[in-house]
Amino acid sequence: MHPWKHLKTITRHKWLVMQGCFQVGLYWQGLTHDLSKYSPTEFGIGLHYFQGNRSPNAAERDDKGYSEAWMHHKGRNRHHYEYWTDLSYRTKQYEPIPMPRKYFVEMIMDRRAACIVYQGENYRDDSALAYFEKSREKSLMHPETSRQLRYVLTMLAEKGEKETFRYLKQEVLTGAPWPWEKKTEEPENKS
Repeated sequence: MHPWKHLKTITRHKWLVMQGCFQVGLYWQGLTHDLSKYSPTEFGIGLHYFQGNRSPNAAERDDKGYSEAWMHHKGRNRHHYEYWTDLSYRTKQYEPIPMPRKYFVEMIMDRRAACIVYQGENYRDDSALAYFEKSREKSLMHPETSRQLRYVLTMLAEKGEKETFRYLKQEVLTGAPWPWEKKTEEPENKS
């Protein structure tokens, strides 16, 4: 067990998310991000499975076949797409629903911070996109959330943090339409 290292890791992650959230105007979310990681359920399991180069939840899952800490975490933190599922009256199955924009933006900050913490000096602006593209999660989240996430992570990879944060603050959080939602103007009929 590495109590100090685990505490340092989750606190650094929280600090990075808070800085990102503050830059785009999500002050409350920045302050309250991942507080459940300090709860007895998540912190204790995190201590036991701490490795330093990946989430303790992954190590717990490898050991037990599931992660109790993750189930606790995803049910309390709206910045995870897994939180945004509900029982469909039509199909009678749990299905993903689109994420509200403020939690979507917090998710971007969370993914960026996780890559910085776990990749260290190997972190690059395309790290979160690379992780997303190799995962199967894009098929588990709502298709619109997946499309939005790929778009923003691609922007981060290609244009960097400054431009991406500006876009999140001035476009996403203000409710502006996504590029694929914008209607193209039809030329006037000159007859």
